[in-house]
Amino acid sequence: MWAILALAIAGIVIYLLVDHWPHVLAALPYVGIVVVISMHLFGHGGHGGHGGHGGPGGHDRTHGKGSDPT
Repeated sequence: MWAILALAIAGIVIYLLVDHWPHVLAALPYVGIVVVISMHLFGHGGHGGHGGHGGPGGHDRTHGKGSDPT
């Protein structure tokens, strides 16, 4: 089933690139905007959202609560 789906998507992409190249170029800025918005909506769920996590500029939630970090 995955092979059939991959072949269908590849066929659609090839068709668009060969027969509708100017339309694909015209749509690229909009595709970029949709990709950035989608990454912000769906991509942040894997690390718990913004704030409260360690790393550069972040704060660790266990810091200062008397727990031993080792």
